[in-house]
Amino acid sequence: MLTSKQKELLLFINDRIRESGVSPSFDEMKEALDLASKSGIHRLITALEERGFIRRLANRARALEVLKLPDSAAPSPASRQRRDFKPALVANQVSEGYRPGMIPLVGRIAAGSPISAIQQDNGHVPAPTEVSDGDDYFALEVQGDSMIQAGILNGDIVILKRTNSAQTGDIVVALIDGEEATLKRLRRKGASVALEAANPAYETRIFGPDRVDVQGRLVSLVRKYD
Repeated sequence: MLTSKQKELLLFINDRIRESGVSPSFDEMKEALDLASKSGIHRLITALEERGFIRRLANRARALEVLKLPDSAAPSPASRQRRDFKPALVANQVSEGYRPGMIPLVGRIAAGSPISAIQQDNGHVPAPTEVSDGDDYFALEVQGDSMIQAGILNGDIVILKRTNSAQTGDIVVALIDGEEATLKRLRRKGASVALEAANPAYETRIFGPDRVDVQGRLVSLVRKYD
């Protein structure tokens, strides 16, 4: 299943190849999707390639081949209106689903390479004893192993306090370029923001402060045992 941005990019690439016989440049794709940087396009293309929708042709510049299209080839209205689509994991609608003693499970988060952030309704999980008011918190299922040395494993449920600020050393949900989200330890390096993994297999990524929005701060964790 593709996110709205992945689908929009795939259809844009397909249309351009059909019209001109040449895949669009990264600058053209960035402009078409109204993204802030080409790094977002790189991540979307990688995701499409991993899912088998496109492939890059070796030794040819600007060479992408569309292998298949999604079942529905018409882009959704939201994918055409970036300014109206806020892919934030902490949406105002979360409070509407508040239940005393429960935390809303609103989707999945990458502890690895960032994934597109999509608000989902996945039910609720019991609020840990240290969480006093579930209306101020949300839960996400972890995907990936980049935070294993911080004790966060693939499949864990992380409980986060809704906030747009964090201190150096906090583990946070960070939204990158308004498009993709990841779970990392935040470090401030001068005017820059570093998102640091807790696994030596993953490199620390450094961004300008305008590219990273904190969505929540880790306060607890739930682990399931089979």
